[in-house]
Amino acid sequence: MSKRLSDATLADLPNAVMRPRYDRRAVTTGIVHLGVGAFHRAHQAVYVDDVLAQDPHWGIVAASLRSPDTSDALEPQNGLYTLSIRSGEGEALRVIGSIGRVIVAPQAVDDLLGVMTDPRTRIVSLTVTEKGYCHDPATGMLNETHPDVVHDLQNPHQPRSAPGFIVEALRRRRMAGIAPFTVLTCDNLPSNGRTVKRVLTRFAELSDPAFGRFVADEVSCPSTMVDRIVPATSDEDRQRIRETLGLSDAWPVVTEPFTQWVIEDRFPQGRPAWEESGAQFVTDVEPYEHMKLRLLNGSHSTLAYLGYLAGYETVADTMADGSFERLITGLMNQEVTPTLHMPADADLTAYKRALIERFKNPALRHRTWQIAMDGSQKLPQRLLGTVRDRLRENASIDRLALGVAAWMRYVTGVDEQGGVIDVRDPMAVRLRETADRAGGSPERLAGGLFAMREIFGDDLPRDPRFTGPVGTALARLYAQGAKRTVAEWIATVRP
Repeated sequence: MSKRLSDATLADLPNAVMRPRYDRRAVTTGIVHLGVGAFHRAHQAVYVDDVLAQDPHWGIVAASLRSPDTSDALEPQNGLYTLSIRSGEGEALRVIGSIGRVIVAPQAVDDLLGVMTDPRTRIVSLTVTEKGYCHDPATGMLNETHPDVVHDLQNPHQPRSAPGFIVEALRRRRMAGIAPFTVLTCDNLPSNGRTVKRVLTRFAELSDPAFGRFVADEVSCPSTMVDRIVPATSDEDRQRIRETLGLSDAWPVVTEPFTQWVIEDRFPQGRPAWEESGAQFVTDVEPYEHMKLRLLNGSHSTLAYLGYLAGYETVADTMADGSFERLITGLMNQEVTPTLHMPADADLTAYKRALIERFKNPALRHRTWQIAMDGSQKLPQRLLGTVRDRLRENASIDRLALGVAAWMRYVTGVDEQGGVIDVRDPMAVRLRETADRAGGSPERLAGGLFAMREIFGDDLPRDPRFTGPVGTALARLYAQGAKRTVAEWIATVRP
């Protein structure tokens, strides 16, 4: 058994491995992060790590709102973990030290609320995925019937949800005369700062209208755009990194060289100098957010559903099929780009070219199944917003429709060979019930799924310009499978 990565073993690392260039003992907490998953550790925590040598007051206390797995992995390592940056040219390793400790929220509610209430905490950030906001993806409003919302309103001192923790911590700070922290969402939500502000304000209103007005008036929720591909860590990754380090790391993270963070600069209590580590501060994030959600995430979801159905395990495997690469290139250029309105200095052509290369990166084992998770929460942001913009211009949506149809085929839970698909989704039970009632009929399946207003709203199911192409694509997927459908589709779609 090799020794474990920790503060005590940092000196044992090979010289080629980067490590914290600051005294971790001097770091104090300035940020509480909710949702300590792989993306946070490959993105925001790295930007924080970059600035701690100049300003040690921005250390992170991270919290898991559900599982103790990350805490169990990192606690024996004093919060340290390895960042692996992989490309076709090789691998570079760096040990990140910005996370001081990890709290498992269900086991330590008071501890987490205490750190969030501490005056030294000036930012509470989140990567809890779309479903973690307990909102209706079609409207962006708080889902007031969500079980966690109902629980947290009835038990405000023992919250379960991210909105519940944030609102209770803000209430305690207000009662103690402590200025509110900035709420910094780093999730793929449209106008994510405004969305989280709307969710938190309504949550607070339901407990106390005056407190709701305080949240609306006094709590800053800047919007952000985050971009980095972070596949799930495999046992093969752990073994390879262990051999290079000469130390055991229970949970390293693997990512690509590319990273981007665009942030609306509204931090009343101060912020780290993230611009010195490459972040871009702007007055309006929305154009960049649309760019990323529609070009990267929309393409990713389309690749995930079609690629999985075609039997491809990873995005790189899918992109190695020339038909899929042509489909995604056409999706970006013909259907997504016309809906984007970027600042003059933004180079969309270069961004799209880089995306294709990132998707084809053979060193990243980004599984199509992983990207396909939680589609009911992702579809409105990643594909349907673009669909609505195209329909307003009476423009074609053939490639977008194929992506939506592939999601419909995927959520039946049965693949093209009759095998079981492990569909991970907050609405998985309803999706499967809808598929069962359809009895293998693509027409009935489409009709049943269109009726889910939380996903499609009230407008799209009534518009034959949407339902027609999606229905046609779904019937083709049933009749001839994803691989053949994609190959034929790209030859027939309109520009």
